[in-house]
Amino acid sequence: MPRAKSKPKPRPRYAPAVATNAAWLESDSYDRRAWSDLGLASAPIRDLIETGERLVPHFDALLQDLFLGLFKYNLVWNRPEGVRRSAVLNRTVLEQILPSPAFELLKLRTLMQEDKAVMAALVLGEQVLETIRSEKLINRREMLDLWALEHQEQELEQRAEAIRSTRDLADQQRDEPGADPAEAKRVQRKIEELQEAAERAARVSEARLNQKARLFEEQLKHTDRSELKRMQLRTHQLAEEIDRVAQDSHDFSLEFGQGGRMSANERLELGRHLARNKRLGELARLVGRLKQDARAMRRRTRDRGSAEAYDIERGDDLGRLIPAELVAIHHAGLRADFMRRLLEGKVLQYRLREDEQKGKGPMIVCIDVSSSMQGDKELWAKAVSLTLMDIARRSRRLFRAVLFSSGPESLKVLDLNNRRRYQPELPKVLEMAEYFPGGGTDFQAPIDAALALLEDRQLKRGDIVVITDGEAQVAPEWLAHLRERKEELKFSLFAVLVDVGSSELSTLAQFSDRVTSVKQLTVESSREIFLKV
Repeated sequence: MPRAKSKPKPRPRYAPAVATNAAWLESDSYDRRAWSDLGLASAPIRDLIETGERLVPHFDALLQDLFLGLFKYNLVWNRPEGVRRSAVLNRTVLEQILPSPAFELLKLRTLMQEDKAVMAALVLGEQVLETIRSEKLINRREMLDLWALEHQEQELEQRAEAIRSTRDLADQQRDEPGADPAEAKRVQRKIEELQEAAERAARVSEARLNQKARLFEEQLKHTDRSELKRMQLRTHQLAEEIDRVAQDSHDFSLEFGQGGRMSANERLELGRHLARNKRLGELARLVGRLKQDARAMRRRTRDRGSAEAYDIERGDDLGRLIPAELVAIHHAGLRADFMRRLLEGKVLQYRLREDEQKGKGPMIVCIDVSSSMQGDKELWAKAVSLTLMDIARRSRRLFRAVLFSSGPESLKVLDLNNRRRYQPELPKVLEMAEYFPGGGTDFQAPIDAALALLEDRQLKRGDIVVITDGEAQVAPEWLAHLRERKEELKFSLFAVLVDVGSSELSTLAQFSDRVTSVKQLTVESSREIFLKV
């Protein structure tokens, strides 16, 4: 009998290896949720990712890996074949930083603490970005090579999708019932030709990708790693500072973040500022001390009244009772009569005469940020300003800061508490705290800007406070005009002389209703500025 023809063996199907993951460290659902909720939800992280991915691919994955390295106890690396080839630069950075003693020291502070881990990852990510941007780690041509790798991987993904589509089409053709056998065979042959073409193109793409990746990885082995080693030193410094930053962030948010209640985004933004600028933490602590003093002083003043007792009248104010009425409270026979007269508003009390009319309008503080204010002077000036902002909030008054040096380009005007319940706006507080253009000093422009607020809104009886070291002059004609405007708008103008170094009082005395100084603010008997505004 003739031998039956054996069926041809099915051709082995080719499936290109396409990695979709760009992260080098394994993560579970809890890790990814923590990074998503606190990291990716924050504007500083999103801005950093957007900037980084203009230069190199997968910068988002690098930031996530830095976070995981700081947050997780046990780090497990993904297998190289399971990670995109265009993420090879991330591996170079991680292999240099993660095993270093400085990183391990930093990790002791951030382990299982989401806030600290995200904050530290943000700072490290900014350092990596600066290293890439300066072309000290890889040059412009190597950045283009990385993007070429990414594009080749995307091309291979498209080839793999084409192979899957032709296979699905072939399976549908075989399963289609009632088809003409000849036509079905012709269609099947055509599909197989498409499938073979797709596989050939995918093999070529995969070979080109592997060759390009090997060449780039070999090239990376010979790059200068000195900048990454310097990053290790900065990581050591960050380890020493992360606890300070966390404490400063708590202090700052307590003073200016609506009683410490801040969103994750606000906490991270604040932490970034505090990590860059140590003086913000000093400012928060100084403001905290001044606020305690100011609140205590104003409470005592309210208790005894900031007015002169000049007569006796009848009323029901227990705070102004004369001594004879106080005796009646404790006398068994007189107590009932005293209570009757109190209810009727007929007890004897002091009549008070106000020694001045306080402003009820906005509080406008002009802060000198010229070159002569650099250092402790700037710190004191802004601390006094923020303490006055707290007084304005408690008095339900708008607070405007006018920062000035010389020239209109240096003038910055910020409304710090025009939101609900006069709560301070933390981003604007930070903007005020960090703004320092330097230059000369001009008193006329900021005071004119403060007057413009009173004139535009027709809000009379406001307070203007000028905080400066006083080293400037004003024109006589401007001074005369200012006095006229004070009579019209009925506002008070106070001055705080920052006399922790060189200072000059003569100009301030010409246009201010009252002048006090920073040194006097530290003396129990003379904190006038906190009482008079």
